[in-house]
Amino acid sequence: MLSWLTGNSVGPADGGASAAMPPSAVPDGMDAPHSYDYDLIVIGGGSGGLSCAKNAAKLGAKVALCDFVQPSPIGTKWGLGGTCVNVGCIPKKLMHQAAMHGEAAADAEAFGWDMGARTHNWERMVENVQMHIKSINFGYRSELMSESVKYLNSYAVFKDAHTVQCTDKKGATTELTAARFVIATGGRPRYPDIPGGKEHTISSDDVFSLAAPPGETLCIGASYISLECAGFITGLGMRATVLMRSIPLRGFDQQMAGLVKKYMQEHGTAFIEGAVPTRIEPTAEGRKRVTWELSDGSTAEGVYDTVLVAIGRDPETHKIGLDRTGVQLSPKSGKVIAVDEQTSVPHIYAIGDILDGRPELTPVAIQAGKLLARRLYGGSTKRMDYNLVPTTVFAPIEYGCIGFSEEEAILRFGEPNVDVYHAFFKPLEWTLPHRGDNACYAKLVVNKLDSERVIGFHVVGPGAGEVTQGFAVAMRCGATKEAFDDTVGIHPTVAEEFTTLKVTKASGESAEKAGC
Repeated sequence: MLSWLTGNSVGPADGGASAAMPPSAVPDGMDAPHSYDYDLIVIGGGSGGLSCAKNAAKLGAKVALCDFVQPSPIGTKWGLGGTCVNVGCIPKKLMHQAAMHGEAAADAEAFGWDMGARTHNWERMVENVQMHIKSINFGYRSELMSESVKYLNSYAVFKDAHTVQCTDKKGATTELTAARFVIATGGRPRYPDIPGGKEHTISSDDVFSLAAPPGETLCIGASYISLECAGFITGLGMRATVLMRSIPLRGFDQQMAGLVKKYMQEHGTAFIEGAVPTRIEPTAEGRKRVTWELSDGSTAEGVYDTVLVAIGRDPETHKIGLDRTGVQLSPKSGKVIAVDEQTSVPHIYAIGDILDGRPELTPVAIQAGKLLARRLYGGSTKRMDYNLVPTTVFAPIEYGCIGFSEEEAILRFGEPNVDVYHAFFKPLEWTLPHRGDNACYAKLVVNKLDSERVIGFHVVGPGAGEVTQGFAVAMRCGATKEAFDDTVGIHPTVAEEFTTLKVTKASGESAEKAGC
């Protein structure tokens, strides 16, 4: 289960091993007073590492940050800022928006616009996206300078628990010592262990900077990354197929995942279900032939211009010398085991995607890094709360959620104690183009034993991310179904649907009857 979706506790809310103490004290098992080069070295310049480094420096700590991008198998590399800025959230949302502009242009004729020919220029889009990313990279470097954080474009490897060896792109090495370390190295895409699985594929590390459009694309995996990429590729006028082994959006509410998949199928994305790739090889024409095995044991194949793998991500923990420090890793995930963000070595901390049992989300890493810095150097006692974390899948129809999925709520509280208020709806802006019947859906999961407190929020529809963010505040304040009912909606909006839900699954009444 994903504890960040379910709201399950994953660590103490306060107190415990990493309670804050003044910087002059020895709160985390550090050696006796020692002359180190830095108070804090942060390894990894993604969202979490940058947040921690800048906040620690603002509080007076002497900080260095080491960041070095190992190129992807096809040679893609990028600047400071980590996955989110360079090969994740930012370019993904921009390309999702590009696809949405195409859909809006098609709808515009129903509103009286004569749009004429609609074509898309992949090269222009990529150029503009990459220029925006480079401006963010530059901004981060400037911020580190202004905060007096020493930035090293070097790959840091532990030599011992207080020393790292940093190697730059020219191979020159420097040894640095610190009283404390924060590991924020994130993760990288996993490749299938099959012939051609790495040599003839790309990943999300590569797709956002491709010089030419990917053409007919096979996306291997049914993760949110795979569905998002397949969605915008389809939306930009190319053929995309998702090869999925089992279920879409594992870890998310499966009713909602099914609605996302259904919408994508109806809008041109193909799905091959119950399939596992076994071989990828180039053709004489420069395309890629993919062979896969189906659940009944039979095999099939297809030929594609591009094969994109999105079957999961592996933490960057095994090449940075953690075995020389005593930091414990999960045998199953390879991620760092920590209480709050403190590892098994008291002066070494970890934040972001490499933490075992934590959400792999940029805002989570940013918040955790900020709060950790304030505990270590600002006298704060505030902990990161990993519960009720909102998130959104930017598929062609967006899916936003907070808290428990319906399945997980039933497992946690028992089916008799859980109810679901729900309705299909059609946004007003979809009425003139006549699209999306029973495509949008609102769901509140409530705990009947706790005054119908809302423990799960789910929405599939346009602007789901914006809608979800606002309701996350309400849920953190303990909102009940009655509080939703007592709230005046903004008419006519998607968010308004959550103030008018009447039908429950327990009643047996069809949700379609509750729709607009």
